[in-house]
Amino acid sequence: MPSRLAPLDFERLDGLSDDDCLAAFRCFERSARAFVEGRQSPRPARAPSRRLIGAAHAALRAEVGDAAGAREFFSRCFRPFRVAPDGEAEGFLTGYYEPFIAASRVETKDFSWPILARPSDLVSLGPGEAPAALPPGFTAARRLKDGSLVPYEEREAIERMRRGAIVWLRDAVEAFLVQVQGSAQAQFPDGSRARLAYDGRNGHPYASIGRLLIESGEIAEGAMSLAALKAWLRGAGLLEGERGLNLMRRNRSFVFFRLLEDFDPNIGPVAGAGVALTPLRSIAVDRALWSYGLPFFIEAEMPWTDHSPQPFRQLMVAQDTGSAIVGPARADIFFGCGDVAGERAGAIRHSGAFTVLLPHGDGP
Repeated sequence: MPSRLAPLDFERLDGLSDDDCLAAFRCFERSARAFVEGRQSPRPARAPSRRLIGAAHAALRAEVGDAAGAREFFSRCFRPFRVAPDGEAEGFLTGYYEPFIAASRVETKDFSWPILARPSDLVSLGPGEAPAALPPGFTAARRLKDGSLVPYEEREAIERMRRGAIVWLRDAVEAFLVQVQGSAQAQFPDGSRARLAYDGRNGHPYASIGRLLIESGEIAEGAMSLAALKAWLRGAGLLEGERGLNLMRRNRSFVFFRLLEDFDPNIGPVAGAGVALTPLRSIAVDRALWSYGLPFFIEAEMPWTDHSPQPFRQLMVAQDTGSAIVGPARADIFFGCGDVAGERAGAIRHSGAFTVLLPHGDGP
């Protein structure tokens, strides 16, 4: 757990009294049920404390029916601590979403880039589980026939092999961005849909290609957006040896998926914690530092409802993680599904103040 935590009073959390804490409580309930039922997380995080599991049991016993009751629950079971990242006054926020994406069940001229299923020899590793033989920072490995673990292939090698295609997308850019978001709803020519659900990654460290373009001067930082990134990649070329494809392959991390034919499109995707995400309540955090299920109060000024910055003061719940989400005051906010959610999420690269709610008795 990060050591730079400063205790606060709930009264110091500006905007908490105006927040819909009942929505935050319903989100926390999903994590509480996962704890109580002993569900395994697809991407294991720091183990929850005994007191956090106790708060989960208390939430499932509580009769909370309004925002006031939800605030009372959080104040009774938790204590706020301001998260102070080293050398910085605030943390950093980004956004993500679940895209709707055209797809085909078979390879065609128009749909020629595969989404791949999880290989049988892939072993996912939680925090602290990587053997010393693996390079630092690896979160997965290949299990050999003798039982030993070795680094899995990088993105380029996996893309060249193309083993285990489950659906086909229009191009490498669409597939790359589905991997960045961690899920998608595939829309087929016959009108049917299926969900592409995260099913593991090759374990190589993540590299932000957007950051690489900014640092190289290809796109100004103020002009960087999802649309600008897509346009640059396609303009630079996606054939073997061309700049667009080569840049994507500088991110050696690769994500595998499984296809869910029977799913409820009104419920968010199941992510790292093994629970369905709630728009504007679920966040991805650094799983090596934080436990899933921890509530966070986040304060920022950002364009989260339209194109102009507005106050954001909301109680969130840690229910996901991401390779690019590193550090104690770093979070990715889930904005929901579809193009509007994608537009909102893609505009978020903002500083913000982080306050973690730890169960009474936990803390530095």
